[in-house]
Amino acid sequence: MAIFLGSDIFRGSGYGPGHPLNIPRVWPVIDICRAQGWLNDSQFEMVPPATAKELECFHTPEYIQALIDAEKTQVLDEIRSKRHNIGNYSNPIYQEIYRRPATAAKASLQGAYYLISGKHSRVFNPSGGTHHGFPDSANGFCFVNDPAIALTTLYHNTSKKIAYVDIDAHHPDGVQDNFSHLERIILFSVHEADRWPRTGKKDDVGGGNAHNYPLQRGSNDKDLKEVITNQVLPLLLAFNPDFIVLQAGSDGLEEDPQSGLCYSNQGYWKTVSAFLQLNIPILVLGGGGYNPFTTARAWAGVWGLMIGKSPYKTKCVAESRAILQSLSFPHRLGKNIPDRWISRLYDG
Repeated sequence: MAIFLGSDIFRGSGYGPGHPLNIPRVWPVIDICRAQGWLNDSQFEMVPPATAKELECFHTPEYIQALIDAEKTQVLDEIRSKRHNIGNYSNPIYQEIYRRPATAAKASLQGAYYLISGKHSRVFNPSGGTHHGFPDSANGFCFVNDPAIALTTLYHNTSKKIAYVDIDAHHPDGVQDNFSHLERIILFSVHEADRWPRTGKKDDVGGGNAHNYPLQRGSNDKDLKEVITNQVLPLLLAFNPDFIVLQAGSDGLEEDPQSGLCYSNQGYWKTVSAFLQLNIPILVLGGGGYNPFTTARAWAGVWGLMIGKSPYKTKCVAESRAILQSLSFPHRLGKNIPDRWISRLYDG
């Protein structure tokens, strides 16, 4: 059975005016899936924020305390601000600076335990995927590294093998730096070449078990499929993992403002489906996605695939159209919204 993990904390919560993540992303996915008849109460579970102790399986106590203090007072002293990289443009102090990322992390933590127990073999956490965070500092819009927390949980509570696959447009530096030396974990990243954080070059193996596939700006569905089919899947199958953590960032879609990749959501869904079809227990995370219309539709389609629905020709019901029409997108791409962003889940 598949389970969708979420929370109402993502309704109305944002990073502040002018920030790329100050857009609605998670709650529209939940609402669209419900409107389409793809998500009922038995498939959805609300999660609370993780405790400081739970987050300390990857992050330092001092860093977590800094997040808690920053949320409480909405300010942080200069020494801790610099040490933990908190309170700047990329990683601003905002109202839910602890509770929001802690909630996303709790969903990934809970998802890992569901895979271990066998209660659920498919877990979806679109609020997760914050793969840049470091143990003692925020990095690249990521305050808590929930993929790292999921990997830590799977690694230390089992003796099994784990594959981490990341299709976000940006390289998962926070994950690679901390897990690529472990023999029971294999890492794959397909990302845009020379895109921030400018790590993950083709010959970069990290601590030995990382596999990086940087794609040139303008790469499309065909390029993505070629890498997944001919490079990633053969190595993954040879490794024979017991669990997969898939970071399904949607910022490689053509109309996302934070990358130069040109995937359609059909090509993106086919990539996700390739891993679902392996029938290996899987935790699917969100990640990048900076156009609320393309992100919400892409992730709604991912959940559809996880429960056996086909999003490839799915049109939006009236309620889904209303949800999409209500979204705000303070970017030049949001000035003239094409009808296809609202009338159907699929591109093209």
